[in-house]
Amino acid sequence: MQTGSETILKETPGMAQKTVFVTGATGFVGGHLVRALVERGDRVRALRKGTSDTRLVDDLPVEWVEGDLLRPSSYQEKLQGCDTVFHCAADYRLFCKDPSPMYEINVTGSKALLSSCLELEIPKVVYTSSVAALDLPAAGRVSDESSRAEVDRVVGHYKKSKFLAQEAVLELAESGLPVVLVNPSTPVGPGDLKPTATGKIIVDFLCRKMPAYLDTGLNLVPVEDVAYGHLLAEEKGRNGELYILGHLNLTLKEILEMLAAVTGLPAPRVKIPYRVAWAVGVLDTLVEGYALNRTPQVPIEGVKMARKKMFFDPQRARDELGFRPGSVREALRRAVDWFVENGYAPDPVARR
Repeated sequence: MQTGSETILKETPGMAQKTVFVTGATGFVGGHLVRALVERGDRVRALRKGTSDTRLVDDLPVEWVEGDLLRPSSYQEKLQGCDTVFHCAADYRLFCKDPSPMYEINVTGSKALLSSCLELEIPKVVYTSSVAALDLPAAGRVSDESSRAEVDRVVGHYKKSKFLAQEAVLELAESGLPVVLVNPSTPVGPGDLKPTATGKIIVDFLCRKMPAYLDTGLNLVPVEDVAYGHLLAEEKGRNGELYILGHLNLTLKEILEMLAAVTGLPAPRVKIPYRVAWAVGVLDTLVEGYALNRTPQVPIEGVKMARKKMFFDPQRARDELGFRPGSVREALRRAVDWFVENGYAPDPVARR
């Protein structure tokens, strides 16, 4: 079975072997990026902490660099001589009692790494931002790279930290850093270890824990294609520009119906009013998050983000990078298969 990412790889012209430096290599997108780089023939150096879960890339020839984004001295020596730096690392959570570590990693850590790249004259940098750093327009419209947010309009600490980090990267671009920014939408597919918020929707659906749905929406894209989109951005992207790596705008109801078609399980038919979801989010966050010190099932930050449909237009990436992602339905199928095979959820009898 051929995915859009395989097509992208075939269309990427052959290059001499490069030495690349990757952060976030043990994460969902970063792990797939490392695999794409190895398949391209690159030598990969990857930053990690000693506690990192490396299962996604254990079969790959990676030179691990033990270090910390907040301590440039722990990795600067390994930056030297690299042709490209891919900065994918980020602290992605929709609930945290103390958000300061999130800002340290996403903002301060990004500034430290990319300032080192500028100082060492790294030829090319690809920074993984997020559509979370973009503004959401009025209902019925979609955002593109020109939809720049304002800090007081950004909902939640994760989105705010990614917005501030993106602003810092753009400032470094103005100072001469040869950086291209990519803004993935909502990746889906195999290897979602945490899982992400969207991966949790898939797992909850498989475990029959989604009796109803909220009137919201997401832009889904196969995670493998997001990884190869980074390679296209490195090759064809213009310095200082943003590129949305996305594909299909789908309501949550449509996503659940697609999962139903893939698994044979019934999709929920009851729509929850937003005010009910908000009340559940507040209660769950207060009790689970603050009283019991556990991750809420329905964090209020996630509910607030769902108030608007997160729809985006990836036309610039199509036109300038040649970004051609594959089937979202097949990506959901691969995600379902992976979650079942790795014990996150039972195997639907009718999976097909």
